[in-house]
Amino acid sequence: MARSPSGQPTDAELAILQVLWEHGPSGLGKVHEALQARRSVALTTVATTLKVMLTKKLVRRDDGAKGYVWAAETTRGAAASGLLGKLVQHVFDGSARSLVAHMIEEGTLDDRDREAIRALLDEADDAGPARKRKGAGR
Repeated sequence: MARSPSGQPTDAELAILQVLWEHGPSGLGKVHEALQARRSVALTTVATTLKVMLTKKLVRRDDGAKGYVWAAETTRGAAASGLLGKLVQHVFDGSARSLVAHMIEEGTLDDRDREAIRALLDEADDAGPARKRKGAGR
């Protein structure tokens, strides 16, 4: 049975999205050049990946003066939410608490991270019942 295509970006697609998020709308050459600074990749591979991303609605393509101009159609936040949601669902049985516990147990969180998380939790608590109701439907 054939697997249905995922709307989530692959690692290669994420690398292209990072270029587009950092540099804004760009031609194929500029995207390729930015990726080359990180690792060796063929221009044709970048072009093919962009076409796949177009069908997944991760990017859009506009006509430019010297060819197509590619732009991210998804935000960094939307990509992060989708990937993190998939990770939590499939690896941690839907439990964000288990994800955080894993990060603590593995030593992934340093003191700065822990303080930042505490501050975020305090801020969410201070936001009151309205914010809690808004998040309840998730």
